[in-house]
Amino acid sequence: MDGSILIVDDVATNRIVLKAKLSAARYHPILAASGSDGLRMARQDPPDLIMLDLRLPDMSGIEVLTTLRADPLTRNIPVIVLSATTSLQDRLDAFAAGADEVFPKPCPDGILLARVRNLLRGQQELAALNETRHDGVFGLAEEAPAFQPPGVLAIVTDRKDVALRLRRDLAPLMRDQIISLGTADALGDPDTPQAVPDIYLVDGATDPAGEWGRRLLSDLRSRGPTRNAAICLMARRDGVGGEAGMAFDLGANDIIDPSMGPPEMVARLRTILRRKRLADKRRETVQDGLRLAVIDPVTGLHNRRYGLARLTTMVQEHANRQQPIAVIIADLDHFKQVNDRFGHAAGDHVLVEVARALQGDLRQQDLLARLGGEEFLIALPDTRLQEAGLIAQRLRLRLEQHPIRLATGKNVQVTASFGLAVVEESTAATRHEAEHLALELIEEADTALLSAKATGRNMVIIARKDVA
Repeated sequence: MDGSILIVDDVATNRIVLKAKLSAARYHPILAASGSDGLRMARQDPPDLIMLDLRLPDMSGIEVLTTLRADPLTRNIPVIVLSATTSLQDRLDAFAAGADEVFPKPCPDGILLARVRNLLRGQQELAALNETRHDGVFGLAEEAPAFQPPGVLAIVTDRKDVALRLRRDLAPLMRDQIISLGTADALGDPDTPQAVPDIYLVDGATDPAGEWGRRLLSDLRSRGPTRNAAICLMARRDGVGGEAGMAFDLGANDIIDPSMGPPEMVARLRTILRRKRLADKRRETVQDGLRLAVIDPVTGLHNRRYGLARLTTMVQEHANRQQPIAVIIADLDHFKQVNDRFGHAAGDHVLVEVARALQGDLRQQDLLARLGGEEFLIALPDTRLQEAGLIAQRLRLRLEQHPIRLATGKNVQVTASFGLAVVEESTAATRHEAEHLALELIEEADTALLSAKATGRNMVIIARKDVA
């Protein structure tokens, strides 16, 4: 099955018909005959999507929606409202309560199933961002934001009269910025990056067959800068040939029928913006998590995990270009005494200042990472033995000659011992060979570091021979 869908409808015939349609499309339908049963089932085993009737025997569909959106477990489940009435106020109330789509009864199978596929695809993308995370830790059950800043809506059309009319009709009902773009401007100039609007409202009415609007929709969805924007196609929903369903399958977030009044257009755009911002937040959370996974929280340098992986890449690149690479392992001398005398907060401050001092003498292409404790990894691409030795000595003197001032006003003298290993040429062309050579370089540098520690500390020792 491709997804579980909870059908909440008090009419048995409606439930049976929907169940048959969804089962034929290989979904797993779950049936509830009342609002309270639907809420209970949604909480016990949250479905991938909910189909909700507005008229229920025990409570209204609006009450069910409001309760779903207030519960962290069900807040972000997409909901399609099915209404036997065609009242504009019912549709507006449903969107205001949190519906993602409102269809009249009966709804044509083509557009209904296309919308189901469309919403489930978006839900699966959200779920993928949290696939290996726990609820509430990585944003899965985050609180609904109390305030949403204004967004940017771009009306994409080459018809100036359409752009002016839409801006005139929508602006009084929206606090979001509304801009108009020609089709060429919407696709943008790859050599001139520009801010991407939150929502593109693409005018598809100029092409009776719908091909122009779908083509632009496909282009926007396939390009990196606009891939994650919300995209709506302004076209007839009841057009012949299934154009609306095709647009949903191409990735449209909604189809705005030109016959809709401004209030319903705005209600739909608000719903889309809410979903889009949820996806943005999840994406940012994942990016932050990935960044934090490779960053040392004390010094802000890359951590051991990143450092070893990056060194492997540098070694492989150096082998392909036949350039030398130097590896330095630096370890602070008697660092335990700093923690014992001044406390761990002072020790962390010393590590931060040491990281800053080391970073200040390195080039942009060099690698500096904290291996753990008071030990640092430095990798110098395109650097031969003599130059690497001078750099290590310069770093050693910088630490020796610049005491670190603590928050208490006391100065702490910090020195470090350095082990250096260099490979001038290698044949480590594959990733596996590069990884082996990187570990060998670190081992040689670490052995030289131990010699520096044993000989008297605060010195640079070069590995006995170049790594082969």
